[in-house]
Amino acid sequence: MSWDWASLLPFVAVGFLAQLIDGALGMAFGVVNSTLLVGVLGISPVAASASVHAVETFTTAASGLSHIAHRNVDWRLFRRLVIPGVIGGALGAYVLVGIDSAITRPIVMTYLATIGLYLLYRAWHGVPAPREPRIVSPLGFAGGFLDAIGGGGWGPVVTSNLLVQGASPRSTIGTVSVSEFFLTATISATFIATLGFAAFTVATVGILIGGLAAAPLGGWIAKHVPARPLMAMVGITLSLTSAYSIVKALS
Repeated sequence: MSWDWASLLPFVAVGFLAQLIDGALGMAFGVVNSTLLVGVLGISPVAASASVHAVETFTTAASGLSHIAHRNVDWRLFRRLVIPGVIGGALGAYVLVGIDSAITRPIVMTYLATIGLYLLYRAWHGVPAPREPRIVSPLGFAGGFLDAIGGGGWGPVVTSNLLVQGASPRSTIGTVSVSEFFLTATISATFIATLGFAAFTVATVGILIGGLAAAPLGGWIAKHVPARPLMAMVGITLSLTSAYSIVKALS
C-alpha cells in the first residue's frame, strides 16, 4: 500500500495530544481521539473506533511503564481492580452486538459529567487527606464492561469514582493507567480478531506514533503536579468530554 507520509502528521498530532491527556489524567485517550478524528479530520466513526482500539494496547503499555518508573502505582489497588476489569471487558465485548449504546451512552455520560463537576468542587475547596477506597472490584467490573460496549469509559468511570472515594490522585491515575493495558489487550483481541488487518490504516499508524511519543510524559506530569490541580484537570476533562458526548448523542 502506498501512503503519502505527510498525511500522517495530523494523526500524529492527534495521538500525541490524546495520550498526553490520558497519561497525565488517567482518562480520555479514546474520547479525545474519536472526537478529533471524526469531528476535525473527517474520519468515519467506524474507522476511528477501529484505529483507537488497535492503538490503545501499545499506548497503554508505554504509559503504564512510565507510571511504574515514576512510582505512581498502588499495587494493592491494582490487584483489586485489574481482574474484575478484564472480566467486565470480556463480557462487554461478548454482548456488544445485543446492546444499543445509543441509549446507554447519554445516561453514562450525564453521570460522568456530574462526577466531573463534583471533582471540580472538591478541587476548589481543597483535597482531603487520601484514604483507601472501599468499592473497587465492582467498579473495575463496571468500568471494563462500559469501556467495551461504549468504545471507552475505563478511565472516566474508574478514575473519577476512586477520586470521589478519597483515593490519592497520583496513585489513582497511575494504577488505572497500568490496569488499562490488561483491559485494552483483552478487548482489542476481540476486535482485531473480527476486523483483521482492516483495523490498521494511515490514521492507526499516525496516532500510534504520536501516542507512543507522548506516553513517557504522562507519568512525569502525574508525579510532579500537586493533587489539587490534578483533580481540577480531571474534573474539567471529564465534564467537557462528557458534555460533548451528550450533545452529540442527542443531536
